[in-house]
Amino acid sequence: MMKNKKIAIIGCGNLGESVLNGLISNTDFTNSNITATRRNLKPLDHLKDTGINLTSDNAKAIEASDIIILGLKPFNIIPILKELKSHLIPGKHIVVSLATAVTIDDIQGVVHPGVSVFRAMPNTAADVAMSMTCICSNTDHEEQNLLIQQCFDSVGATISIDEKLMDAATVLGACGIAYVLRFMRAMTEGGVEIGFDAQTACDIAKQTVKGAAELLIGRNQHPEVEIDKVTTPKGCTIAGLNEMEHNGLSSSVIKGIVASFEQIKK
Repeated sequence: MMKNKKIAIIGCGNLGESVLNGLISNTDFTNSNITATRRNLKPLDHLKDTGINLTSDNAKAIEASDIIILGLKPFNIIPILKELKSHLIPGKHIVVSLATAVTIDDIQGVVHPGVSVFRAMPNTAADVAMSMTCICSNTDHEEQNLLIQQCFDSVGATISIDEKLMDAATVLGACGIAYVLRFMRAMTEGGVEIGFDAQTACDIAKQTVKGAAELLIGRNQHPEVEIDKVTTPKGCTIAGLNEMEHNGLSSSVIKGIVASFEQIKK
């Protein structure tokens, strides 16, 4: 279904480029059917040999595409949509916004009612086809919903949610990448303190975090079940965990997630 679909990523910044890289690496897509736009194309020069179309002309990109992915900053979404709305054709175009805090109603208020609108919140792991993308829409059109799900399945995993949870999805899924990376940095620094060189400590941390995630995914377990398997009585694991908890590990993570959520709501 996706082979013949033409996709435009409007405003190809960090998140947009991560999605773009995921699409390029997936054989379900034809690179010549993908267009990426950016005001300054210089940061995308390395993609010239991939076969995708690069342009700074948003209108031209839309006219040549079926699925329009908006990788624009939230404050740019509505002004740019107002400029481009005459190019969005009801029944042909599907608009997918990656922006935080810009609602479907906000977007639908600008574009023609016949243009279906989706919101998707991937994360930068789309770059290596490992994103967690949360999706919501204002349409019950089965084929369109399946199409957008397949589009983002190609860069990781997807889950459909109510729009009221999109801000929470942004924090847990998109901001969450940074939380996990900060934890991994701390693991690496701890590894250096106990004797490893920085690169070796980082390599161990990376594979350990990947393995932990795969355990939960493969066995569909709650984290505590797997924790219990490695915390022997009077052992070194429980000693370390308890020290981390005494210093507020879990409460700090929870407070950080809530702080990010409250920031979105401001």
